[in-house]
Amino acid sequence: MRGLRYLALSLACAAGAGPIMAAAADQAPPPAPAATAAAATPADTAPALIAFQRDLISVLAPQADALPLLAAALLARPLPSQPKYNDFHTLIERSAKADDAGAAVSWVRLTDCDVKADTCPNASALGKLTAQAPDNAAVWLFKLGLDSRDNKKDAARQDLAKAAAAKLYDDYTGISLKALSSNISLLPPPAATVPAGAAAGASGVQMMIVFGTADTQPQPSLQATAQLCQDGAGDDAVKDDCLKLGKILEWGSSPLARSLGLHLREVLAADPTQQEDAKRARRDLVWQVQSFAELSARAQGDKGLAQHLLALARSGGTEMSLMLAALRDYGMPAEAPADWQPAHPQS
Repeated sequence: MRGLRYLALSLACAAGAGPIMAAAADQAPPPAPAATAAAATPADTAPALIAFQRDLISVLAPQADALPLLAAALLARPLPSQPKYNDFHTLIERSAKADDAGAAVSWVRLTDCDVKADTCPNASALGKLTAQAPDNAAVWLFKLGLDSRDNKKDAARQDLAKAAAAKLYDDYTGISLKALSSNISLLPPPAATVPAGAAAGASGVQMMIVFGTADTQPQPSLQATAQLCQDGAGDDAVKDDCLKLGKILEWGSSPLARSLGLHLREVLAADPTQQEDAKRARRDLVWQVQSFAELSARAQGDKGLAQHLLALARSGGTEMSLMLAALRDYGMPAEAPADWQPAHPQS
């Protein structure tokens, strides 16, 4: 399965990274492959899969509620030559105008922009997000990345302070998973979409679409956050904010955020006991991510497992909670064996 980012710590893969950024890379497994539906399937099933997604979008598009329209928008985003009335821009705008639209829709709407025209991310969506979700550290870290890119150092410092004062970190992948998994069964996947020999059948196709599509969520620039904390490690106020932020990230919605949070504690905490505890917890996190990768890879050959992962996605929660629930349900330990060591990432 191509879903869930397998702790692809892009924040720290540069060979010349400093201590915070380099430490975050040491235990990271290699990045996951691309997760688009067409790229994740054999060439002989890709045309049928694209046609199926277009049919599914046509079924979802007449609805008026935010989540079905969000699912339709996510399904439309990677498709070429989508009709204007059913393209990503139209569908995500309709989702944003729905009475029940929330911050999760605005988060996806960040990508409704034109890279060539240098209008990314969508400024209107970012402005709305800061009003909709001021207590979400992910929003301020996204803005921090932009301000760092534009060399707005004072603004980036303010973003860090706001992120450190937030109540949670959520990149809304859980809501996108719920939207997609709750609507994927409106049409059965045609036989032509099922790769030859795939024992999970239609359930495997549905799982691939749901997790692969949700895997394209916008992401805050955790690399810029790590760099700011590294550069300001000698400033007590910056260090204090980075430690506060680290606590929020440790309970964040994604393995990627949790990994950075644990490393901020491991590198910046004054107490050696806290440093060692963070190091151990991050080792367990890498174990969890790799264990889930193994479990999800089995799903294409196990219909019951594919259906169970889809049910977990429909239940809501976060990327992190889904991963831990799946490991628990299949009797896979959340703590790494005493003699286990993660493999180093390949260049």
